[in-house]
Amino acid sequence: MTTTKTTADAIELNDPKYYFNRELSWLEFNRRVLHEALDERTPLLERLKFMAIFSSNLDEFFMVRVAGLKQQLEAGVTRLTPDGRTPGQQLADISICLRPMVEKQHQYFEKDLKKQLSDRTIHIIDYLDLNQEQRTYLNQFFEEHIFPVLTPLAVDPSHPFPYISNLSLNLAVVVKDPDTKEELFARVKVPKVLPRFVPLPEELRHRQKGKVAVWAGVPLEQIITHNLEYLFPGMNILECYAFRVTRNADLSVEEDEADDLLLAIEQELHKRRLGGSAVRLEIQASTPENLRSTIMRELALTENDVYDLDGLLGLGDLMSFMTLSLPELKDEPWSPVVPPRLHRLQDLKINNLNSDGEDFFAVIRDKDLLVHHPYHSFSATVQRFIMEAAYDPHVLAIKMTLYRTSGDSPIVQALIAAAENGKQVAVLVELKARFDEENNINWAKTLEKTGVHVVYGLVGLKTHTKVVLVVRQKDNKIRRYVHIGTGNYNPKTAKLYTDLGLLSCREDLGADLTDLFNFLTGYSRQKSYRKLLIAPVNLRERMTAMIRREIEHCRKNRTGRIVAKMNALVDQQIIATLYEASQAGVQIDLIVRGICCLRPGLKKVSENIRVISIIGRFLEHSRIFYFQNGGEEEVYIGSADWMTRNLSRRVEAVTPIEDSEIAKDLQEILGIMLADNRQAWELQSDGTYIQRQPEEGSQPQSSHRILMDMALQSAKIG
Repeated sequence: MTTTKTTADAIELNDPKYYFNRELSWLEFNRRVLHEALDERTPLLERLKFMAIFSSNLDEFFMVRVAGLKQQLEAGVTRLTPDGRTPGQQLADISICLRPMVEKQHQYFEKDLKKQLSDRTIHIIDYLDLNQEQRTYLNQFFEEHIFPVLTPLAVDPSHPFPYISNLSLNLAVVVKDPDTKEELFARVKVPKVLPRFVPLPEELRHRQKGKVAVWAGVPLEQIITHNLEYLFPGMNILECYAFRVTRNADLSVEEDEADDLLLAIEQELHKRRLGGSAVRLEIQASTPENLRSTIMRELALTENDVYDLDGLLGLGDLMSFMTLSLPELKDEPWSPVVPPRLHRLQDLKINNLNSDGEDFFAVIRDKDLLVHHPYHSFSATVQRFIMEAAYDPHVLAIKMTLYRTSGDSPIVQALIAAAENGKQVAVLVELKARFDEENNINWAKTLEKTGVHVVYGLVGLKTHTKVVLVVRQKDNKIRRYVHIGTGNYNPKTAKLYTDLGLLSCREDLGADLTDLFNFLTGYSRQKSYRKLLIAPVNLRERMTAMIRREIEHCRKNRTGRIVAKMNALVDQQIIATLYEASQAGVQIDLIVRGICCLRPGLKKVSENIRVISIIGRFLEHSRIFYFQNGGEEEVYIGSADWMTRNLSRRVEAVTPIEDSEIAKDLQEILGIMLADNRQAWELQSDGTYIQRQPEEGSQPQSSHRILMDMALQSAKIG
C-alpha cells in the first residue's frame, strides 16, 4: 500500500488514528437498528421487527466476523488492521462495546415492550402467570404436540456431552436420582419445527373491556420446562436453564483445488449444518456457576464468549409477530407504483407477449429508463423485462448474473421458459453468496436440467454484479438491451431494499456487457471497457482518478464536490484519497448505511467530509456516485461499495448515467437524503452517531416518506 502524505504538514494519512475499526463500526450500525426498536415513533409491531433484526444481525456477525477473528487468533495472526488492532484486541473491544447494547435490548423488551404489547392486547405470558385453565390447556398441548418431538440427552460417563447445533435453543436440566441421590445433567433441545411462541385459543385469552385479546401465548421453552416430569419420570427435577449456542458458519473452499465447485460448496454446506466451532454462548443469567462453567468447558468457550441474559433468549424469533393482522400497529402499507412510461403496458398479459411484447423494448429503445425500488414495482419493470425477453420471438439470447434470488423466483422460471423456447440462455450463479449457497445450488441444478448454460463464477472472485443482457433481432437488425442494477434479482427483497436499476439500449453498454459475459463464461481477459467500470479490472483505478480530478479542480481555484451513497466504506486506499481531497478543499458528503471506517471532521485531514447513515422502514442498498467535475457533472450507479473486497476481489459493474434527466433524478435522490432529519444519523469524529432532529417548528423530512410520495405523484401524472 502506498503511503500518503500532504506536502505542507507531512500528515501520515495511513496512521491508524485516522481510521475506525470495521467490526466496531458495524456494531454502531446495529446500535442504530436497535434504536428503531426503542423509538416511540416507530409503530409497535415494527419495533418488534427491529428488535428481531438486531438479534438476527448479531447472529450473522458472530457466525462470520467473530468466528473469523477467533480463527485468526488461534492461527497466531499478528497483522494489524488499518486502525491498529490485533485480532485479540478486536475480540476484547467487541465484547466491551456489545454487552451494554445487548443488556439494553433485553431490559427494554422485558420491562417496556412486553407491557406496551400487553396494552394493545398482545400478551407474551410467562408460564408462572398462567391461570389453571390455561395451564391445563398447555399441558394437554404439550402431551399431544410437543412431547413426541423432544429427545432428552443424558450426560454421564456413558453419554458424552451432546453436540449443540448452531443457533439452537436448549434447556440445561439437572435431575436427581431419588435412589442414588446422584445429581445428573441432561440437555433438551427446543425444537425449531414448532412455533417459538405457542398461542392460546381465543376462549382462554385475556379480556379487556369486554374484548378478547388479539393474541396471547407462552414461549415454547417455558412449556417444556414446566412439563419436564414427562421426560424424566421417576426423577426429581432440580433445575432448568435456557442457553443458546452460535457457531462458525462461514464457508471455506479452496477453489484452486476444487475440480467441481458445485460439489465443493455442497460439501462445505454439509459441514456448516453440522456446525463449526462454538463462538458464543447465550445463557440465562440465573444459571448456577457450576452448570454455566460445565457448558462453557464442553463448548471450549472462554468468559469473553458468554453473554448472561435476563429474560427470553433468541429474540430474532419475535419476527413471527409481524404476521398478526394489525395494520394500525405497523407501517402504513406501501404498494410500489409503475413508472409513468410503462403505464400503458401495465395491463398486458403474458399470453399476449408475442403480439404486444415489443412495446416494452420500444420504451427502452426510445430512452433510458431508471427504476427505483421499492418505490417502483420490481415485477412491472425488471421482472417484466426478463419475462418478456423469455417469450418474445425476436429475442435470440439472454445472459444474466444471479447472486441472490427468492426460493420461488419467477425470474428463474422465465429463464427456464426462455431455454425451452429455444433461446440461448446463459446464467452466472454465484454459489458463494453467503447463506444463500444452498438455494443457489438448487436453482443452478434446475437451470442446467432445462438447457440453460450455467456458470459458477471465477476462481478467487465472487461475482456480485447485477446485470442482464438481452440480444434481440428484428428487421434484420440486432440490438442489445441491458439492465444494470445495484440490487439482487429477488422480488421479495425488492419490496424491502432500496435499489436502482438502469434499463437501456445504448450500444456501448450492450457491447461492454457482451465483453463482461465473455470474461465470466469463457477465457476472455478483457482489460478495457467503453463505458462500464468493472471490478477488479478498472473500477478502483477509475474511482480514484475521479476523486483526484476533484482535487485538481480545487487546486485550479475551482470548486470540487463529491456525493457518494453506499452500504459500506472500508477500503483504506479510497479513504486516504478522500482525505487528500478534503485537504485540497473538496466538499464531500457520504451516505453510508453500515460500516464506515473513515473519520470525518478531523482538522487538517477530513474537516470537509460529512457522513450520514439512514436507517428506516426500507434497507438502504443502492449505490450512487456523484462527481461535480468542474460543472460537467458525472453520476454513476452500480453494485459496488467502496470496500476492498468489492474493488479487488469481486466482479462488479458500475455504469455512468448519460441521460441528463436521469442524472438529475439521481441528484435529487441524493439531495433528499442529505436533507433527511428523521431517519438520518450524523457520524461524529469520535465514532458515535447522533440522530438528526427537526428544528423547532419544522416538519420531519423522512427520505423514505418523501420518495414514496414522489412515486405516488408521478404515477398520478403518468
